Amino acid sequence: MPMPSSLVPSRFLTLVAHLLIVINIFWSRESSVLACLPPTYTSRQYQSRDTEMIVALSVTLGMFLIELLGFLSGVSMFNSTQNLISIGAHTSASVALLFFLFEQWSCDTYWWIFVFCSAFPACSEIVIMIAVFGLKKKPL
Repeated sequence: MPMPSSLVPSRFLTLVAHLLIVINIFWSRESSVLACLPPTYTSRQYQSRDTEMIVALSVTLGMFLIELLGFLSGVSMFNSTQNLISIGAHTSASVALLFFLFEQWSCDTYWWIFVFCSAFPACSEIVIMIAVFGLKKKPL
């Protein structure tokens, strides 16, 4: 089954767009942390939410590393299913995270975006890596 030639660059561009938005949120996380807090908060509450955002963003960057390793090594670059999962997830994440950033959504919302738009494609990437390296399957 021939793969549309636009899937590979589209996947790369959406992955990079999502990565840049996450880095931007990391740099300006103070406003996101303040959006998660009540109008009157203690320094302990602020520190707790700040740590939560640092952990969430760091784990997201780790998921990017997994996905970029699989993509750039060629393991999943030409896998149509993984390309479509990745394009859909990272496009959705880019839009959702822009709303998260500009509309000052709650920090709990970030975890939902993380699960569906970062963890899911990274887990499917891990499955493909296990199939290729562990089970010696030929990459599609």
